[in-house]
Amino acid sequence: MDNQLLVSLTEKYGSPLYVYDTEKISSQYNRIINSFATVKSLKINYAVKANSNLSILKFFKKLKSGIDTVSIQEVLLGLKAGFDPSSIIFTPNGVSLKEIEEVSKLGVQINIDNISILEQFGHLYPSVPVCVRINPHIMAGGNRKISVGHIDSKFGISIYQVPLIKRIVQNTGMRINGVHMHTGSDILDIDVFLAATEILFNAAKEFENLDFIDFGSGFKVPYTEGDISTNIEELGEKLSERFNEFCKEYGKELTLMFEPGKFLVSESGQFLAHVNVVKQTTSTVFASIDSGFNHLIRPMFYDSYHQIDNISNAEGRERYYSVVGYICETDTFASNRRISEIREGDVLRFKNAGAYCFSMASNYNSRFRPAEVLVYNGGDYLVRTQENFEDLIKNQILIDFND
Repeated sequence: MDNQLLVSLTEKYGSPLYVYDTEKISSQYNRIINSFATVKSLKINYAVKANSNLSILKFFKKLKSGIDTVSIQEVLLGLKAGFDPSSIIFTPNGVSLKEIEEVSKLGVQINIDNISILEQFGHLYPSVPVCVRINPHIMAGGNRKISVGHIDSKFGISIYQVPLIKRIVQNTGMRINGVHMHTGSDILDIDVFLAATEILFNAAKEFENLDFIDFGSGFKVPYTEGDISTNIEELGEKLSERFNEFCKEYGKELTLMFEPGKFLVSESGQFLAHVNVVKQTTSTVFASIDSGFNHLIRPMFYDSYHQIDNISNAEGRERYYSVVGYICETDTFASNRRISEIREGDVLRFKNAGAYCFSMASNYNSRFRPAEVLVYNGGDYLVRTQENFEDLIKNQILIDFND
């Protein structure tokens, strides 16, 4: 999407604004499909938590994707978007047995990540097939905040507890129809990831009636010019060969599953904000925008990097700026960053804003959450309106203190 189009969208829909490009989503989805073309049965389940807008979900249905969900609310969103329950997998963490029971009644594939719930669910519903989430104790992702496969992680059942899982299966008569892992985000070292898959393959051998193996995701996307990312094509070549070999050993054609989120939607998204004021202090030039960490918390929460461009003055002389928000907290998006000269009223673009951006937005400081726009087949479509004051107070109940 060119700068002129993006600026025009802020004029049309207001600012701040999230914009998503379906062409990029399709491209990323097809990269995975093509990389695993030699696997007879492949299923991609888009991770809803990355971006749960209904129109985004509906577009993934058009691509023939399934979805990976982590809450009953995400399951309901998927059903609302038109997904068949059989195309939805429920992979929660630390939820109650009650929530799992409610989701199970909807006909969704259940994935359980702890021994306690597995045993309870098995005794109550032995005829319902269940996937188990295994923690391989391998840190294949980036920093510890986004890596979930290490030994101290709260996610998954330890690989060393597989014998206990088998005992529960024997005692309850339940069926395990899938095994799953997710090591974390920003995977670069394919060999480390492949080592984790070997651990899951070994676990899979312990269960006789599997239908699928889910290898999670966490594939890295580039954040800067020239940045490296997960080589999906190389991973596809190596893992496809090993998976097909395993299916022969297992004596059955299994489905290979992935649950990418960021890889599919991150690069499709742009976050646009106007500059309210340019403020120079004795040591810093601040560009303060009409947004804050209430709309884009990742730089403050994960130390995430988002490339920032001045799309109103792209050819301007570069200067150093600290880009900050309007929240009454320290909400710094970038410190001492080289950006084309910023003037009050300019539009700044934050790249890689398609994943874990709007989905983590809040109303902190009683600010409204922004609108979202989808660009599809050359047209732009408003897929979420900007909130207003009525949205802010609609669930509040005002007490009359005069009684």
